[in-house]
Amino acid sequence: MSDDVGQAVVAGVRDLLPVLRERAQETEDARVVPAESVKALAETGFFRLLQPAAFGGYEADPVTFLTAVRLIASACGSTGWVASVLGVHPWQLALFPPPAQHEVWGADPATRMSSSYAPTGKATIAGGGHQLTGRWSFSSGCDHASWVLLGGIVLDGEGKPVDFRTFLLPASDYVIEDVWDTVGLRGTGSNDIVVDGAFVPGYRSLSFTDVSRCKCPGHELNQAPLYKLPYGSLFSYAITTPIIGMATGAYDAHVAYQRDRVRAAYIGQKAAEDPHSQVRVARAAAGLDSAWLAAERNMNDLMQHARAGEKIPLPLRLRVRRDQVLGTGQAISAVDLLFENSGGRALKTGTPIQRFWRDAHAGRVHAINDPERALSSFGRGELGLEVPPDAMV
Repeated sequence: MSDDVGQAVVAGVRDLLPVLRERAQETEDARVVPAESVKALAETGFFRLLQPAAFGGYEADPVTFLTAVRLIASACGSTGWVASVLGVHPWQLALFPPPAQHEVWGADPATRMSSSYAPTGKATIAGGGHQLTGRWSFSSGCDHASWVLLGGIVLDGEGKPVDFRTFLLPASDYVIEDVWDTVGLRGTGSNDIVVDGAFVPGYRSLSFTDVSRCKCPGHELNQAPLYKLPYGSLFSYAITTPIIGMATGAYDAHVAYQRDRVRAAYIGQKAAEDPHSQVRVARAAAGLDSAWLAAERNMNDLMQHARAGEKIPLPLRLRVRRDQVLGTGQAISAVDLLFENSGGRALKTGTPIQRFWRDAHAGRVHAINDPERALSSFGRGELGLEVPPDAMV
């Protein structure tokens, strides 16, 4: 893909921000991103950024994708979260055996997938595939998808775990249960997926062993460097970047508000003239810059190795996860500073700052943002110790 195409998509996304900002409260109240917003994003080409060229995708640089995600989330946290999650799934489907890709995209390259990766269901080996049963939670954007990616631990005939796989199912094989009622990211529609004994043929599942080795069946068809990146690097930043975007939106709203705010408790002092307020703004801006610059550096370094046909070094994979969880923390610290600095009027329902604050904290509790696990893995690597297999790097 040429840089011009990627920049055109980003420009199209930027043009949508006023509308997405206006719909933010509607999105929260409805507990789902409006279909009009998803359609508008699709028309910019956003959902094709990480899709293979073989199916009409752009195979864009990950920084282009993350830039668009940050912009969307800066207008509406829920829309940014859903866009990022749905937008990164084409990258993973590109790793599946080619028949699975043809089944999903062959008739309609605009087909979208939601996901729920925690292996909360039961997968057993069946003739030529697996039998899947269970309930999977937090499938963000599932109302805008006609397929789902579900994580599952495969059990043998004796009930012993033998593999951890991602299973791909069409909408006819599952039911969506509306259970999403939360204090943050209310508009993501992250409902439950319920499966009752669906058969998943072998070509529609992918072992995490192959994914972690960056050697997957889909590479036979999709050989672009983009698809040689580690799952733990790209997917983790697909979660952190919307949070950086939410904090960026809070920053923009806060600065605009503070420029005209008069602090009644301090005898009519203009908030903009308060040196303590100025320091908080500076700290928040620095934290966001640091988080974003690290994301750009990491994606560029990953792609440099991938383009050279080199195996991604483990120290880099560990650094990416280190910076990713710290980037989430920096965004949360920034949004906290801004919220604390906004005064009591920021508590009013409908104001953007309180919504961004709630949305960012809701995103923070995603499992991929567990800082201790990622930081411990980085430290072990630096000290010459074995990195645990569940490090998700």
